Amino acid sequence: MNNRRVTADHLRNFVFGVEDSLVSTVGLVSGIAIVGTPASSIILTGTVLIFVEAFSMSVGSLLSDNSAKEFEERADVPLRASLGSSLIMFASYFLAGYVVLLPYLFVSGMSALVWSIGVSLVALFVLGLFSGRVASINPIKKAFTMAVIGGIAIGVGMLVGTLVASL
Repeated sequence: MNNRRVTADHLRNFVFGVEDSLVSTVGLVSGIAIVGTPASSIILTGTVLIFVEAFSMSVGSLLSDNSAKEFEERADVPLRASLGSSLIMFASYFLAGYVVLLPYLFVSGMSALVWSIGVSLVALFVLGLFSGRVASINPIKKAFTMAVIGGIAIGVGMLVGTLVASL
């Protein structure tokens, strides 16, 4: 392992990227899968979302982190000073998004939906454990908090998909 220190910015971008990717992707995918959308359309839609959002979140992280540093320094700060956090955001969002889509490659119909939601909730729980341990706080409490809040977001996606389909 190298000697670089993990900063609060790195942890924030990692947790934010993974959590947002899992919740956004499973929310969208669940919302369109619940109405019987074919797996190929779900995979296409999810892939587009993952690419666009990973890039968007990365750019947002780069610019907002740079703005915050310039505010703190009261001077111009090169964008490269924020590049590490931005890359962490991109990679964490990108990789976590495919956790949600994997079940649609191996299982069909409602089974894929159930697996996708289940895998996402487990990933959120593990993310909570990890971030709790890194922050030296109760990892079990953090894990349940992430899984419950993520579960609510998943439910919202499914509700919206069902409501829109019924129109």
